[in-house]
Amino acid sequence: MSVSQPVVTSPSAVARVGSRWYFVVTIATVGLFAWVPFVHAAVRLGRKSLYARAVVFGAAAAVMSTLMSLSPKDAAGKTVGTAGNVLTSVAVVLGLAVVAVACVQQAKLRREILRHVPGERLDGPDPALAAALAARERRTEARKLVASDPLIARDLGIGRPDLPRNYDDGGLVDLNNAPAAVIASVCGLDPATAAGIVEIRTAAGGFSAVDDVFTTVPVNAWDRLRDRAVVLPG
Repeated sequence: MSVSQPVVTSPSAVARVGSRWYFVVTIATVGLFAWVPFVHAAVRLGRKSLYARAVVFGAAAAVMSTLMSLSPKDAAGKTVGTAGNVLTSVAVVLGLAVVAVACVQQAKLRREILRHVPGERLDGPDPALAAALAARERRTEARKLVASDPLIARDLGIGRPDLPRNYDDGGLVDLNNAPAAVIASVCGLDPATAAGIVEIRTAAGGFSAVDDVFTTVPVNAWDRLRDRAVVLPG
């Protein structure tokens, strides 16, 4: 005789069922409390823009309540008169529209919440990505300064992370003046290749362009050099 095993509900399944209260609240109140799930989602996801949505749906609820309260009613509380019927109809149509729009948006938010890891920010760019993009922008500005005024660029220490300086060039290295160890670190080169660059610049009296070193470095390092290297007068 086989013994049936108890069915264990996974936490994710429980979460999926529990999160359906978004729709229950919205539909059961005909949109009057459609704003509540958006406040909950704003707190869970850390997304301030959702508070604005909650305000919009809250305003719609206030309009519906006002229309219903303005509808003429008899002693039994039933709507009477043409004006009452019109106001009630408008409130009902608005409520149905709110329910439809809110449920569509809440369905998407519900999926995000089910995938959300507590503590993870979803309302902005990844901090590491933002830092990398900011550094790239600083390198671009520093290169412009190297091209337009190399003397000021040298005074600012562009391309010399081995020296004390206050200017942030975004992670550049000066192939004409930086030590081999710094070139290797910034450009991701092995020590021997970086030492070869220094030997060539000493023999040639310096480089006139970053591309001058390409004959001595692996092809897979060219993009990194173009991104991180500059050449300033020695």
